Amino acid sequence: MGRAVLFFGFAFAVMADPVSSAAYAPEAALRALHGHLELLFPTMALVIGLTALVTLNYWFLVARFPEGGGDAEAAGRAFSTAWAFPVIGALIVDFVLTIAISIAAASSAIIAYVPALSSGRIPLALGLLTLVAGITWFGHGGRVLFAVFTTLFLVATAIVVVPGFVSPTVAHGVARVTGAADPAFLAVVFAFPVAMALATGIEAPLTSIAQLGQLDNDGKRRFGRGTLLLTVLIVGTISLLLTGLAVGVGVGVPTGETTWIADLARASVGDGAAFGFFQLASSILLLSAASSSYQAGPGLLKALARNERGHGLGILPGPLGRTNRHHTPYWSVVVYLAIAAVVIVAARAQEQELVLFYAVAVFASFLMGLLAMARFTFRERNFRLFAVNCCSATCVAFTLAVNLARLYPIASFLAVVVIAILLYRLWVRAGRPEGLAELERHLEDE
Repeated sequence: MGRAVLFFGFAFAVMADPVSSAAYAPEAALRALHGHLELLFPTMALVIGLTALVTLNYWFLVARFPEGGGDAEAAGRAFSTAWAFPVIGALIVDFVLTIAISIAAASSAIIAYVPALSSGRIPLALGLLTLVAGITWFGHGGRVLFAVFTTLFLVATAIVVVPGFVSPTVAHGVARVTGAADPAFLAVVFAFPVAMALATGIEAPLTSIAQLGQLDNDGKRRFGRGTLLLTVLIVGTISLLLTGLAVGVGVGVPTGETTWIADLARASVGDGAAFGFFQLASSILLLSAASSSYQAGPGLLKALARNERGHGLGILPGPLGRTNRHHTPYWSVVVYLAIAAVVIVAARAQEQELVLFYAVAVFASFLMGLLAMARFTFRERNFRLFAVNCCSATCVAFTLAVNLARLYPIASFLAVVVIAILLYRLWVRAGRPEGLAELERHLEDE
C-alpha cells in the first residue's frame, strides 16, 4: 500500500508538465493548420506517435541510469563533459519558458471564465507569477499535492469529454474552417512540430527517480519506466479525446478573450458549474507545472554555484547557491522570477506566442540525449536499438528544424547556445570541477 501511494505521488506529480500542455498544444497545432479542423486529429496523432517514439528511447535510458541522470549525463558520458553544456543551457531556457507559458496559460484559463479580467491580462499573469514564486520560498510543496492537482484535471476532463460525445451543448464562439488544406499531407507535416510542446517534460521521470532514496535501483527503474508508460498513455488519450471532440462539435480557432480548450468545454457542458470546475482544474494544474519548474530551475543554478556548506560546483556566483531554512535557493528563484516576468510581458501574457520557443528549447535537449543513446548502442553493437535511436533523433531534428525555420524561435535556440558557451568558459576558469554531467540528478536536492 505504501509503495502504491509513493508511485501515485511520484508518477502523477512528474507528469503534471506534459498533461498541462494539453491546455495549449492542440490549439497551437490548429493555428498552424490555419484553422483546418479536419486535419487536427491526424496532426495530433502524429504528435502522440513521435512522443511515444521519444519515450521509448528514455525507457531504455532509465535502465542505463537507474540512479537518475538525464540528457546531460548521457551526452557527457557518450561524448565528453563539454557536451553536457548544450543540454544544461537548454534546461535553463526550458525551465524559464515552462514557468512563463504555464503562467500565461493559467491566466488565459481564468480570463476565459471571467472575461472582465481581460484588460488586466499582464498584471494578472505577473501576479500569479509572483504568487507561485512566493509559495516556492517555503520549499517543496510535496509530490502528492501535485499528483492530486493532476488527478483533479483528469477528472475535470472526463466531466467535459463524456457529455461532449453524448449530448454536446454547442456554445457561441465556435468556428469551423471549411475546405481542405492543399496539400493536406504537407500541412500536417509542417504543423505538427508546433504542437510538440506536448512532449515537454516527458523525460522528467529519468531525472526525478534520483529523489527516490527509499528505493533500490530496481525499484527506481520500475518507477521510472512505469511513469514513462503512464504519461504517454494519459497524455495521448486526453489529447486525442479532446481533439476528437473538437472535430465532432466543430470547435475551431478561438476568437476574442478565450482559448480553444475553454471553447471546447463550453461546447460540451455549457457555461455552468462543470465549465467553472474545468477552468479551475486547468488553472491549478498549470500553476503546479510552473511551481515544479520554479523548484527545478533554481535547483540547477544552486548546483552550478556553491552554498555555505561547500556543496555545488562553484561555477556561478555564490549567492545563487544560498538557501533559506526551507532549502530554497532564494536568489536563484528571484533570477527565474525576473526573467520569466520579462518573457511574459514581451509575449503579452499570451501562451500561444510562446509555444514555438518552448518546443525549440526542449527539443535541443532531446536531440543531444538521443544522439548520446545512439552512441551507446552503436558501441555495444545493439544495432536494432541503434536504428530506433537514429530514427528518433532524425524525427526530433526535423521537428527542431521546422520550428527554427519560422525564424523568431531562433531566439530561444541562440539563448541555449549563449548560455552553454558562457557556462563552459566559467567551468574551465573554475578548474573543470567534476560532477557537472550529473547535475540533473540534483535539481531538487535539499
